[in-house]
Amino acid sequence: MGSGGRELPPGDGGHEGSSTDVPPGAVSLARPMEIGAELDWGAEAWREVRTRAQRAGRAYIWLNLVEQRLRAVVAAVLRPIYEPMHGEDDWVVAAAGPAGQEWVQRAVAVREVSRRKGYLLDPADDNVLSFLTLPQLRELMVQHWPCFEPYFDERRDVELALDELEVTRNVVSRNRALSEAVLSQAERASEKLLAILGAGSDVPSARRLPVDAVESLVGDRYADVVGVHSDRVRLLRQFPAEDLFGGARRLDAIGIGLNLLVQNFSGRRLVRLAESGCRVRLLFLNPASSAVKRRERELGIKRGELSRSVEMNILHMRRVRSRLRDPGAFEIQVYDETPRFTAYLVDGDGSDGIAVVQSYLRRTRGMEAPVLVLRGGGRVVRADDNGEEGLFGTYREEFELAWADSRPVS
Repeated sequence: MGSGGRELPPGDGGHEGSSTDVPPGAVSLARPMEIGAELDWGAEAWREVRTRAQRAGRAYIWLNLVEQRLRAVVAAVLRPIYEPMHGEDDWVVAAAGPAGQEWVQRAVAVREVSRRKGYLLDPADDNVLSFLTLPQLRELMVQHWPCFEPYFDERRDVELALDELEVTRNVVSRNRALSEAVLSQAERASEKLLAILGAGSDVPSARRLPVDAVESLVGDRYADVVGVHSDRVRLLRQFPAEDLFGGARRLDAIGIGLNLLVQNFSGRRLVRLAESGCRVRLLFLNPASSAVKRRERELGIKRGELSRSVEMNILHMRRVRSRLRDPGAFEIQVYDETPRFTAYLVDGDGSDGIAVVQSYLRRTRGMEAPVLVLRGGGRVVRADDNGEEGLFGTYREEFELAWADSRPVS
């Protein structure tokens, strides 16, 4: 080595990893030491990881919807103002102004990289606006609020909703644990913000059963089932009878005693519903039939108990019918066949259909049986590859067949 260099000492021959062949001036490296790290994930760890991923995925869908909607709103309002003067590529830069110069230039640079590497698969995304984040879109809106004010009543409502979403966005973008409480807050804020920004659902039944963001994207995997509840108590906790039946223009129900309607929707409320134009068809199991006796034996209840309960419900509905100006719009019939399910079809003849369905289990009362909530008519799901539609049509057809074979109650 030259005179200005300093020779490094050879490795200590007594240490593991040294070699007699090490040339002068080289440094020997010892093999990595065992540190005792446990790299395997057990069942509990995997459950936690899956829970985190499910929550983050759900939150991401809401954030994505909000960001797309906000991007469309910003473009609709600001583009006509800045594009005529600055051109198609530079209007966002001009709108950002000196205060947003740094982040908008970063977005321009990211777009150029995406162009060179072929990441832009959709020409509609080949613009600077598509590379702005949710906080940056918000900043454009706040900076130019006088331009947005004619379209939105309260700036404070918009900013509060975006503040709530920013917490979730930070958690999801950094892949940290998202609590159930924060996820629920984000979903509420997203729904509110989408409503403020005018992104109302195009599904008519959404006024009765709001379309969930996840349902909109993956609902076709589950026919038209949009809700599953372990029993009727949990159904009513999330979907009260007033939400289900209130404002209906048509109500068809089949079951044994139709307790979901009779016991949770008052007679007075039913009278008002019918007088407002709702046509009602109620199909009870004949309380004098042998099928009632078999059901009593299945449930292990006293003989005649179920029969009396069904008879009382029918009498109650007859009293409701007697108070109507048009009793013909409120039909009550009974059937004698073995009951297979109970179903409440609300507006099932149009594009606003909702259905609540329960199967009869051998030793389980109706209150305790699992519940399916179906969206019919203009549902957001599509038919499967075989051209088959969802379950709503199946239960509606079953109701019509049973109704045709039943007898009216005078």
